[in-house]
Amino acid sequence: MKKVIFNIAAVAVMVVLGAFSLIQRKTTLFIIGDSTAANKQPKAYPETGWGMELQSFFKADVVVDNRALNGRSTKSFKAEKQWEAVLEKLVPGDYVLIEFGHNDEKIDKPGTGTSLQEFKANLVNYVQEARSKKAIPVLLTPIARRSFKQGVLADTHGGYPGVTRKLADSLKVPLIDMLIKTERLLTNLGDLGSIKLFNYVDSGHVNYPAGKKDDTHLSPYGAKQIAALVVQGIKEQHLNLAKKLK
Repeated sequence: MKKVIFNIAAVAVMVVLGAFSLIQRKTTLFIIGDSTAANKQPKAYPETGWGMELQSFFKADVVVDNRALNGRSTKSFKAEKQWEAVLEKLVPGDYVLIEFGHNDEKIDKPGTGTSLQEFKANLVNYVQEARSKKAIPVLLTPIARRSFKQGVLADTHGGYPGVTRKLADSLKVPLIDMLIKTERLLTNLGDLGSIKLFNYVDSGHVNYPAGKKDDTHLSPYGAKQIAALVVQGIKEQHLNLAKKLK
């Protein structure tokens, strides 16, 4: 009788452990970066970060944890201990999408802007610390601003995307070149056609009584399109994460 009870108990333990293992198989996909990816408060609608749209591309075994924040750079995100909070949650097999640049460029803001050398050092730190937790870092260049000059899209990011590209190559980090992807998208749509990607709002809107013409931040449609480009990059890099796409 005791042997039977022992066997039943052993089976029960195995079932519980098996169920726990299934729960643990969920992969967390963290996003760290700036306002172009960040979750937005209702008062900012229709401004939408591309990170808000990413979950819809994945099956239920991937959880997108969007930690990107307005106005942050590689420097300020770490100084405010935002990165520390992510590190505490990282477990082996998680992914970290790292997209900075828009605010690192603001060298007139000492607490935010970084030199190219500091930008590189900060990115190295993010990559190495993510890897120390056996997570998989993925570097992203910043998305393009809608900045057309006489019908030609102008670059506004200077040397920062180049730093990200070189670092990805030297450290063997997967790279999703969002600048190239979004430049191509905006160029194909053209000066007027690309407006729909961005937070352009007519006057009289509850959140923007005077209207809004924003060539940096995205509309809901634009966020969906940019998130789709991130997914495209995940596939191109042959990340295991691609197997979890819908």
